[in-house]
Amino acid sequence: MGKQKVYLEKLARVVQVRNLLMRQALAECLGTLILVMFGCGSVAQLVLSGGSHGMFLTVNFAFGFAAMLGILVCGQISGGHLNPTVTLALCILGREPWRKFPIFFLSQTLGGFLGSGIIFGMYYDALTDYSQGVFKVSGENATASIFATYPSKHLTLVNGFFDQMIGTAALIICILAIVDPYNNPIPRGLEAFTVGFVVLVIGLSMGFNSGYAVNPARDLGPRLFTAIAGWGTEVFTSDSYWFFVPVFAPFLGTVVGVLVYQLMVGFHVEGEAREKAEQAAESVHLSNMTSKDTA
Repeated sequence: MGKQKVYLEKLARVVQVRNLLMRQALAECLGTLILVMFGCGSVAQLVLSGGSHGMFLTVNFAFGFAAMLGILVCGQISGGHLNPTVTLALCILGREPWRKFPIFFLSQTLGGFLGSGIIFGMYYDALTDYSQGVFKVSGENATASIFATYPSKHLTLVNGFFDQMIGTAALIICILAIVDPYNNPIPRGLEAFTVGFVVLVIGLSMGFNSGYAVNPARDLGPRLFTAIAGWGTEVFTSDSYWFFVPVFAPFLGTVVGVLVYQLMVGFHVEGEAREKAEQAAESVHLSNMTSKDTA
């Protein structure tokens, strides 16, 4: 055990990343990998088993708990965004520097890519058996939807765009409330559980139309992987270039969510806290002046 500890310490010195932003990017990559691995794994079980090893409810629970676990893994290092829309919202509010946004987006997308790759390798034989060796995006025995989101038959692009905007706006509003120190702050250590619960609720109420991606990295990373792994460029062209919707609509939903939360809650509670702080500072100032005059 003694030698093992020495070797581990030497390895730690060699591989240690000292750049904070790079460490945060690595953490976001791993957290998103966990989100996609467990989430898409639950979808794979449902689809490939023909419904015998899962159902709509289990998929939503899996994504909710996967989000919670992903945040627990990387939250102390990077904040546990797991989603570029969360990073964008915090950048808009000035709580994160803008240079983080593209780096986090890339690392989160890479995490989604790797997470879907793990599920692909784990279920490769089952995928091959289910699809009879031909990986399809649509039609009978299609399997691309295991990894990325695709619209239901009834859904138009316009309705899908609205669906992703509203879902993301709801996610951002809830997350901003959770991290807002002036609005019933969540007890330390329960943030991850609460965000996972939000993801679960969104899935249970908004998952029918297109699988509630509400996360460009969670959709784009696995979509890129499936394009390379055998499904081809149809993953981008199918359903009238559907992939634009889960990649771009959530960013607009982020802006909507930030505006709604700040206009209806955020600005007011922040202003009230600011006024109380100013009154307290003024009271201290007057008290100091009175004590000097008395002296």
